[in-house]
Parts: sequence; structure tokens; C-alpha cells
Amino acid sequence: MRALDIAGTGMQAQQTNVEVISNNIANMTTAGFKRSRAEFQDLIYQNLRRVGASSSDGGSVLPSGAQVGLGVKTAAIYRIGEQGNLQQTSNSLDLAIRGNGWFQVTLPSGETAYTRDGTFGLSPEGQIVNAEGYVVQPGITIPSNATSVAINAAGQVQATLDGQTAPSTVGTLSLAAFPNEAGLSAQGNNLFLQTSASGNPVTGTPGTPGFGSTLQGFVETSNVNVVAEITDLITAQRAYEMNSKVITAGDQMLSTLTNLR
Repeated sequence: MRALDIAGTGMQAQQTNVEVISNNIANMTTAGFKRSRAEFQDLIYQNLRRVGASSSDGGSVLPSGAQVGLGVKTAAIYRIGEQGNLQQTSNSLDLAIRGNGWFQVTLPSGETAYTRDGTFGLSPEGQIVNAEGYVVQPGITIPSNATSVAINAAGQVQATLDGQTAPSTVGTLSLAAFPNEAGLSAQGNNLFLQTSASGNPVTGTPGTPGFGSTLQGFVETSNVNVVAEITDLITAQRAYEMNSKVITAGDQMLSTLTNLR
């Protein structure tokens, strides 16, 4: 009774689908979050009559054969890098990237992590850091006597010092871009790490060719479309139910066989 095993793989696949959708919905208010989509592939096939096999001594061949599929498997969970909406916060250290690129953050281990979450603040030493306190590269320090901070579209950080009228440039933010952003490895805390699938990062300043511009006082919101996610959730739930009905039907067929006298 192959139907039991086939339907079982279908239920497992839809369970994965629901888990991906639930994670998207859970992060609908997470700054810089990119939604994911589960992709599936059919499993191997069992040949009852191999297509193209000889069907007679006269040289005729089977035009189609007979193959029975053995179910479904999860092929990949893709991350959709679509730009999220820009939400105004009026916080001078909040930054959004309008276009391509990732902020670079130095982890305690010395590794470089990447994020689209621009909710930044200052460390006790005055360095620009993310919400976890990790330094945002290239490590810009705001003087303690600065009365205001301005960050332009090119990533230049300018501080107006106490007693001065003209702002001083204290550093320029840099962004990173990847050949395959979907290949980045998610680490939690809105951070990603480079992998062999993502390719090596190319760094540059905001506004240059290949990189987006920075927008002060805004954060990029999640790109989750709640209506689409709920629709996908209903579809996945119905697919799960239909696979469970196949298992019920298979069980009833086996029950019929065992009751034969």
C-alpha cells in the first residue's frame, strides 16, 4: 500500500510549509526581516513498465510506460530579498537601506555578520552599534560633545560639536553586496553570515553603483505580506487535510482486505 507512505511524505512537506509560513507571520514586525518560501520536489519513481522498453520481437517500444511516484520532499527554503517598506522613526541613529546592500557588523568572535536591520545606537565609548551592542563597520565614533548627528544618503556621518556651527565628518558607513543573497546563513538576531553559496562580499559606500542609499531616521520593515501568508496557510492546511484523508482511505482499504473471508 504505497499510498500510506506517499501521503505521509505529503503531510511532512505541508508541515514544513506551515512552519515556514508561521515564521514569516511571527516576524511580520521584525525590522529588516525577509520572508521565506518553501519549495518542493517529487521523489523518485518506481517503474512498473519502463518507458521506451521493447514491447515485442518486432521492435516496437512502449510510448509512455508506467511509473508510480513515491511522494514529495522539501527541496529548499528560499529567502525573498524584496525591499520592505520604510518606516519613519525620527531616531537620528536609525538607518534604512533604500536599494541593494547590507550593513556590516563585527561579532565578538571577530567575524563579520550582515544585516538589513538599521536600528542602531551608541556604545559607552560612543561607537555606532546594533541592538546587540556589536560595532557597525567601519567603527565610527561619535564625539561625546556632539549636539546632533546627521547621516546623508552616501553614508557620511556628520556630527555637530558643542560650540560649533559647521558639522564635522567623523566617518563613512560601508555596505556589502553578494552575488547570491539567498545563500547567506541566518544566525538569528537579524544577522547573517557569508557561506560558499552566497559568494564573497563586495563592499562599497552607499549611493555608488551596485549599492543602495542610506536614509536617516527610518528603518526597513519586514517584507511579509500578511494577506498572502494567510492565503498560503489556508492552502497548506487544506493540502495537509487531503493527504490525511488519503491515509484514512488507505487504512480503510487495508481493513477491507483483513476482513475478507
